[in-house]
Amino acid sequence: MANERLRGAIVESGLTMDQVAARLGVSPKTVDRWITDPKRKPYRRFQYALASMLRLEVSYLWPDERTAEEVTASSDSELVKLYPHRNVVPQDAWTKLYANATTHFDVLVYSGFWLTEDPRFHRLVREKSAAGVPVRFMLGDPSSPAVAVRGDDEGIGPSMAAKIRNALTNYAPLFHLPGVEFRLHGTTLYNSIYRADNELLANGHVYGVGAYLAPVLHLQRVPGGELFDTYAESVERVWEGARPIDSPTDYEGEAT
Repeated sequence: MANERLRGAIVESGLTMDQVAARLGVSPKTVDRWITDPKRKPYRRFQYALASMLRLEVSYLWPDERTAEEVTASSDSELVKLYPHRNVVPQDAWTKLYANATTHFDVLVYSGFWLTEDPRFHRLVREKSAAGVPVRFMLGDPSSPAVAVRGDDEGIGPSMAAKIRNALTNYAPLFHLPGVEFRLHGTTLYNSIYRADNELLANGHVYGVGAYLAPVLHLQRVPGGELFDTYAESVERVWEGARPIDSPTDYEGEAT
């Protein structure tokens, strides 16, 4: 059954299919399928974008979806704690987080240099590797424009790339451990994300401020919430576009 509510809302808005598609960054055929094919429902981000564009509730356009208030209530419960700065987070927060990892052990950073100097963290990586837990490190490509920009933003210039190289050197003993993978990315990173199964720490990146002075969100996945999944999906996108490396000096290739 066609989604006549969505069709009618677009007509009522005065927008054409082409205009709606252009604003969402999809093809007009995709928008048409959302209307005519009941099996084709937009991703959540497109549902909210469309609802906002048409000034309607998501639950009106897709009656089987929850209201914004319901989603907000669930997402509120995902926030375990908000720290105003990373340097006030308990020192053992990261090791406690990763100690519970059984299916996901992800580190998404530019350098995360401070973590490379923690022997407890190195020991955890070895233990999880031995236990068969996949461990994924995503560090910034030292030769990428994004790393150069972040270095300028923090006021440390080329030192950002140098920190990444030093971090990779510190991680040298972890290369080639079973299940441990390293990749370099060239993305504009808005948060450093440390994920273990259904918990994560997201350290925001703020212009002109080092990450150690930026806020940290401690999130735990809750059924119906969307905060955790938003960050987790970001990790997956970076991982998919990042370049695998086999040694701590394998960073001289083209930026990804």
